[in-house]
Amino acid sequence: MSPVLYYFLSFTGINILMCWSLYLPYRVGQLHYLTVACMLASAYFSGFAAREWSWPFALIVVVGILIGILICLIPSFAIGDAPCFTVVIIGLTIIFILKTAVENSPALGGTIGFFGIPQVNHLLPLTYLLVVYAGAVIYRIDHSRLGRAASVVFVDKNTAAALGIDVKRLGMFFQVAAGALAGLAGTLYAFLIGGLFPEFFNLGVIGTLMCMLFAGGHTTMWGVIVSVPILEGMQLLLPSAIASWRQVIYALTLIVIVLVLPGGLVTKRMLLRLKGKVSGGISKCNN
Repeated sequence: MSPVLYYFLSFTGINILMCWSLYLPYRVGQLHYLTVACMLASAYFSGFAAREWSWPFALIVVVGILIGILICLIPSFAIGDAPCFTVVIIGLTIIFILKTAVENSPALGGTIGFFGIPQVNHLLPLTYLLVVYAGAVIYRIDHSRLGRAASVVFVDKNTAAALGIDVKRLGMFFQVAAGALAGLAGTLYAFLIGGLFPEFFNLGVIGTLMCMLFAGGHTTMWGVIVSVPILEGMQLLLPSAIASWRQVIYALTLIVIVLVLPGGLVTKRMLLRLKGKVSGGISKCNN
């Protein structure tokens, strides 16, 4: 496999996980940027544990997920039902704190970067197996009582509370689940890329993920499966002089999507129509 294709597939899988980590809390109307901090922490822990302690990959994956859960769990007691703006501020603040800590830690490479992370055999297919498994779990959540309750909370928290929904506990659940996904993404990122730079975990990566989520469609988990490969592939298809402006392109794309197509490329209504057509076609074939 060529290096270009390898990195394209690697970043596509990682960004799908990270977009899902933003999608889940947004089910209850929260933009939970704390997941980027989870990704940062689990990535650096994974790289350090593999290089310095020679931990096995399976154990590192489990601990990386637990790190993401812990980072999201502790603040969730205070922001489980907090307004979107409060959740955003908390997330950005913790990203800044962790990023500054890494930049001032010689053991983690500081601003130069952390290298020498051991390779894992067959990591790319394993990554996509984990993506499929994570997608199956999210699908179950979306079609469960939790998913239906989240849809009510997204529309009106007061109505949800009047219906007996514990808005705070529901928000905490989605935040913690998002942390688990981000922890997994951070661990896979460390091994797939082989090197870590603190500058990667900044506002640019948040903007990229937001563009991918809203361009694909924030109302369904399937949208990012369409948008992530397209936006990742843009860097490969465009001339290098234009591809270097990708952050500007992502920003303009996000603005256009929000103004012109606020539901994104894939919406729940579209999926329901598609499901109806497929069911109708199967019925005609049976008859």
